[in-house]
Amino acid sequence: MNELNKSILNNAFKKAIQKKEVQIGLWVNAATPLIAEMEATAGYDWMLLDGEHGPNTTKDLLGQLMAIEPYHTHAIVRPVEGTRANIKQVLDLGAQTLLIPMVETAEQAEEVYKSMCYAPKGYRGVGASVARSGRWNRLPDYMNYCEKELCLLVQVESCKGVENLDEILKVEGVDGVFFGPADLSTDMGYLGDASVPEVIETMERSVKKVCAAGKAAGTLAVNPKTAKKFIEWGATFVAIASDTLLFSEALDDRLALFK
Repeated sequence: MNELNKSILNNAFKKAIQKKEVQIGLWVNAATPLIAEMEATAGYDWMLLDGEHGPNTTKDLLGQLMAIEPYHTHAIVRPVEGTRANIKQVLDLGAQTLLIPMVETAEQAEEVYKSMCYAPKGYRGVGASVARSGRWNRLPDYMNYCEKELCLLVQVESCKGVENLDEILKVEGVDGVFFGPADLSTDMGYLGDASVPEVIETMERSVKKVCAAGKAAGTLAVNPKTAKKFIEWGATFVAIASDTLLFSEALDDRLALFK
């Protein structure tokens, strides 16, 4: 059997955030391989394939992962929720970095991490030999080394999550914490308005706490000033745009020149 070199699993994104190198990302909701490949040629450090709010099935995610792989950009997948079943499927598709929504406790974070690991450490089902993750058994001993290249990012986007942040940061396997401004501000009573001083102060304090713990902090900020503010606080993975919003803006801007 032709064997592949395990170096193809090297997770450059994980290594970069461990070194505190800022990684600029793009939020992807278009859910098509062709658009994903076009976006991957632009040079963003990472692209988030959104399975929570985007219309992505496992086949959609698979096509986009394959389309992005030849390029510099690192694909991150957000499943609809962090269940064992969802995590198992996404990992077997070949995703290496996961962004898990709505994590509010250390127990949740630990459950997610264990779902990414094989026994005896965790619960991940053994099936990589027939899946893209192990390249159909062409990556020798995949199970022995794959977990070193997996990256777990948990989303803290509620008051409860912020309250439990210290404990979440202690969980083994959590590489980074993503703050969702829209959900957090809504949970704080401001209906998605992340510009409120109380929300900004909460996010700044939380980002700095994550960095002080030696973890990576990140967010989505389509306003350039907000994105730069997060980077100044120490955030190292920041999405600066959403593809569907960019498309809508471009469509409106071009039409406005004529109508």
